[in-house]
Amino acid sequence: MGSSAALLSRNSRMSSPFRLFGTLAAVFATAYFTPFAQAQIGGFGQQQAVGGVIIDSNGVLRSATLDQRQATLKELREAIGQPQGDLAQPAELRMISLSKLQQAMEECAASGKTLSDEMRHLAGIQRIEFVFVYPDRNDIVLAGPAEPWTVRDDASIVGVNSGRPVMKLDDLIVALRTVEPARTEGITCSIEPTEEGRVRLQSLLKRISLRPGQNPSTFEPAMREAFGPQMIKLTGVPSSSHYARTLVAADYQMKRLAMALEDSPVAGLPSYLALSRNQRHSSQSNPRWWMACNYDALSHTDDKLAWRISGQGVKTLTETDLITADGKAQPGQKADKSATLWADTMTQKFDDLSQAQSIFGELRNCFDLSVVATLIVQEQLAQRADCDLSYLMGDSGQIELDQFAVPKSVEPQCSFVRGASGWVVTASGGVDVNAFEVVQSQQVEPAITAVRERAAEPDASQTWWWNG
Repeated sequence: MGSSAALLSRNSRMSSPFRLFGTLAAVFATAYFTPFAQAQIGGFGQQQAVGGVIIDSNGVLRSATLDQRQATLKELREAIGQPQGDLAQPAELRMISLSKLQQAMEECAASGKTLSDEMRHLAGIQRIEFVFVYPDRNDIVLAGPAEPWTVRDDASIVGVNSGRPVMKLDDLIVALRTVEPARTEGITCSIEPTEEGRVRLQSLLKRISLRPGQNPSTFEPAMREAFGPQMIKLTGVPSSSHYARTLVAADYQMKRLAMALEDSPVAGLPSYLALSRNQRHSSQSNPRWWMACNYDALSHTDDKLAWRISGQGVKTLTETDLITADGKAQPGQKADKSATLWADTMTQKFDDLSQAQSIFGELRNCFDLSVVATLIVQEQLAQRADCDLSYLMGDSGQIELDQFAVPKSVEPQCSFVRGASGWVVTASGGVDVNAFEVVQSQQVEPAITAVRERAAEPDASQTWWWNG
């Protein structure tokens, strides 16, 4: 199962990994692939405006103009075709053969063809619920529900019935390639203020005195200037990948909802500000939130040839930092009741959020794929099946992710509330994808054998996907 010492060491470092103040403009994009043979096997060009922002030459995120947003949507809708045949119908269980998918990709590279939409969108699959190992066929098969896809007005690629995003091939490849780096450094996202910025902000807050009826938003420009740029930090995945941009965008959107910078798209999820207005606060005490894995124990058959992955996938956690006079953050302070309530409520509403705002569904897709990739590596499933996945995993060097502009910093958007004993300025958060911890928790479930037999590939089929 891998090094438990390395895992425990990483867990201790990740127990309070985030120092995040300010909010980050969303950025998420579709990554594309270029093989060694100089043939473009992605699909369409890199959009200039993604997720409502652009990244300038210095790596700074800026809001995109309306024209830039419309151009991105137009480009996607022109590039992505409508699913045809069986892909145009939803499937309770759609299977993806990793060995045949890899073979199809290699054939595209050899012929100089681009990948088809069904490859880039993994045949419309939306969750990975099962992993089946077939030694007699030298194959590993992923299975889960699927739908035909469409490009929504927010430029997300979602199922036509549920509105939840479909999985992406580039995220699968990143997940497979990053299992070993994640073992030591983890897959994380954070946006960290400078200590100097914290000190300047604390000094400003001490001088603020609201007059009766004065709107606190009056001070937001001064707060942003005092706080300064926030640094974006990513570990475990390429900073230019779609996977990384999903982490950043989901973190950003979580903070916008928490700090009432955007109205919640689902009922029953008020902002943290609304929950905490009458609570006693200190300007040196700041709650923060992050999203982490949320799965049940992995189920498997006695022979470990069939696995079931269940659970919501993502949960929101919270902790309070104490900001010292020199701008350092000391985590693990007494819990903020309102912050805890908000984190628990977001966890309860996560499935609804993943439908209303697709970035949360894309985050869960990345979590699913990292759990699957870690399971394959930790349990040596490819070796058991004698299944060569070197092309997908990048071992052959024949396929590389395109390099996109890397988000490095962002100007903060501040939202704050005056409590009974001080100001709270916080938009803290982050993401921690600890798939190793998920894979360590296992239980036996013999009944999965029947699903594995039902999911077996039709003998006459040569396709890399099929319905069960």
